[in-house]
Amino acid sequence: QLQLAESGGGLVQPGGSLRLSCAASRFTLDYYAIGWFRQAPGKEREGVSCISSGDGSTYYADSVKGRFTISRDNAKNTVYLQMNSLKPEDTAVYYCGLDNLPRSMRCLRDSSEYDYWGQGTQVTVSS
Repeated sequence: QLQLAESGGGLVQPGGSLRLSCAASRFTLDYYAIGWFRQAPGKEREGVSCISSGDGSTYYADSVKGRFTISRDNAKNTVYLQMNSLKPEDTAVYYCGLDNLPRSMRCLRDSSEYDYWGQGTQVTVSS
C-alpha cells in the first residue's frame, strides 16, 4: 500500500518562505508524476504545480508562477515545493498526489486523475 506524507507546513508572515516535502514509502517517486494541490476552507481543491516522471517537465498555476518551484530529490525519494513570497491567499491545506502511470510524460492538472494522496499539511500566511 502506497503512502504519501506531506510535511513542512506552518505559519509564516507574508513575504516569507516555506518548503513542503512529499515523501513516499514502498514507491519510488521518480517513476511517477507528482502533483501539488491546495484546498482553502469553503473552496475546491486546486492544482498548484506538478512534475512529470518521463522528462521532468513542470507545470505551475498562474497564481504561483515565479514564486513556487517544484523539484525532486531522488536520493531521498522526496518531491519538494519551495514556496517564496508567500501571500495570505496561499493559505490552505496542501496535498501531494501521485499519478500511478510509471514513466509517463504527462503532468495532470485535475485532482480526480491522481491515484494516491497524502494527509495534507497546513500552510497559513498571516501577519
